[in-house]
Amino acid sequence: MAASSRSSRPLPKLLSPSHLVPLDLSTSWCCTPHALGGHATSTHSHSHPSSPARSAAADSMDPPTGGSSSSSSSTYATPPPPSYAPSSYPSSYTKFNSALNAGLLNPMSPPPLPLDKTRSSPTLFDMMANEQDYHPRTAAGGGGGIHSIPAPQQPPPPPHHHHQLQPARSMDRQMLLQDRIADLIGSCSPGNQFNDADSSDVRLTLSSKDGLSVTLCVHRHILVAHSRFFAAKLSDRWSKQQRTLPHIVEISDCDDVEVYAETLRLMYCKDLRRRLMREDVNKVLGILKVSAAIVFDAGVLSCLEYLEAAPWAEDDDEKVAALLTQLHLENSGAGEVLKRVSLELAPSAVVEEAEVDGSCSGGGNAGGGEEVLLRLLQVVLEGKDEKARREMKGLVSKMLRENSTSRGGAIGGDLRKESLYSACNGCLSLLRDQFVRAAGGDQSEVSQIARQADNLHWMLDILVERQIAEEFLRTWAMQAELAEMHRKVPAIHRYEVSRVTARLFVGVGKGQILVSKEARCQLLSTWLEPFYEDFGWMRRACKGLDRHLIEDGLANTILTLPLATQQDILLAWFNRFLNSGEDCPNIQRGFEVWWRRAFWKRNSEPEQPPRLRITAICENS
Repeated sequence: MAASSRSSRPLPKLLSPSHLVPLDLSTSWCCTPHALGGHATSTHSHSHPSSPARSAAADSMDPPTGGSSSSSSSTYATPPPPSYAPSSYPSSYTKFNSALNAGLLNPMSPPPLPLDKTRSSPTLFDMMANEQDYHPRTAAGGGGGIHSIPAPQQPPPPPHHHHQLQPARSMDRQMLLQDRIADLIGSCSPGNQFNDADSSDVRLTLSSKDGLSVTLCVHRHILVAHSRFFAAKLSDRWSKQQRTLPHIVEISDCDDVEVYAETLRLMYCKDLRRRLMREDVNKVLGILKVSAAIVFDAGVLSCLEYLEAAPWAEDDDEKVAALLTQLHLENSGAGEVLKRVSLELAPSAVVEEAEVDGSCSGGGNAGGGEEVLLRLLQVVLEGKDEKARREMKGLVSKMLRENSTSRGGAIGGDLRKESLYSACNGCLSLLRDQFVRAAGGDQSEVSQIARQADNLHWMLDILVERQIAEEFLRTWAMQAELAEMHRKVPAIHRYEVSRVTARLFVGVGKGQILVSKEARCQLLSTWLEPFYEDFGWMRRACKGLDRHLIEDGLANTILTLPLATQQDILLAWFNRFLNSGEDCPNIQRGFEVWWRRAFWKRNSEPEQPPRLRITAICENS
């Protein structure tokens, strides 16, 4: 009954141009937009005069029957059953099909006739031909029609949005700073009292110019002992005037809070030089700047020793020269550092390098653990089967590395520095004896030269990994007698010796071995010529040899010397390379850096960095 009453009710005519017009009754529907001129324009009388079925469908459409009674108010009407007779296709489809066949399937036929551009309701062919002129259609809110309205452009955010984001960004940066400081504190060795709240008597707040701040728990006696700035600010008289502990101190307008915290942590380190070996040049320059500002003499000296011995990138030349010129540290040894990039500096007194003992006296087990490791080391060094020796070298190296890591990073773990150097001296003594015999004509055990050189190369890798290879380099640089006998031994037996020299070049060039300028000069003076003579054999005979790594190490080692010394070595290399070709290492990059340093940048004025400003604010708790 309900269905019959709905069907008997007359349907209003869809006078709005937003009704649905069937384009292809078997596949799709074409949606026509509303007229925007204030009156409805017919979509049929001009375009399809010969389609009565189409006109009738537009004037009246039967509503859906059956269970879909809730959709009686929708303007979407159910289309009539599709007809597949040729006469039932709409004219727009026929024109589209004809144009497609004429223009695509038969390229020689003329193009289709131009379409009527005055149509208010475009066909599918019009829409495809002018696709760029149409915007995506959006559905109307509830009337059942679909409007083609361009999406409005989003206005720029009001100015106050930026101010709302600023606190969030500051909070993110503050949290990131706190994470970095936590990592810095977490890397301290066990027993270090840096940021120990229980034993500290000063609460030091570091705040930057952009509002970031961090608070550290430090000790007054350590600050006073290492820094003349703090000795003046936190004097005994000042301390007695404070009524409660801890004392509150603030350093404001810091350029980099993290660098300040790193500098303060160095006051708690016994081996500043070893600690700085983990940093890059930019970080060390920042620490040097802060150390000079707070008159932390040990920090200044350690930073200058690092800069004098470590390799730099070419881009760091101006940074180093500008900072050292600004800080006026000539009396502390800055002149020796500047000699690497300038020929115009007057000779100055060489700062004697402070010898720092790398051995760890606390917590080491001198009992059975060290004896077992030393015995394993000796067995590998004296083994005769080469394949087994290679496998056991990897095993022992892994054991030493894990043992050192498990003991909190102490040098050598259970195996002390003295034990390692004792093994190295034994191998060096055997190598020297074999060279003497081979140079005298006794070739019976000449193969032992390569074996002992391989042992020294392995021991050097262990020392470099533990950051205690400086003494090895000095000892190797003084082997002038061994280098003199080098050319008297056939190259097939001696080239392994030059692998030791190459490993030292790589260590110095990568900043893994930091020694004085004199030691580096002596190393090159003693072993550079033998290294040149054996390079061709090394390149052909050593499997897996990284030629470019060795060449970069040699170039960087040369570039750590004063500019005049660089010139002598590199000009001699230039002549040798032109006569030897592939049998000579290619250090062209180092040659180019020297050339630019010597002749391009001598007259350029370095940019002066902003001056450091430190203020201390002391308050009573």
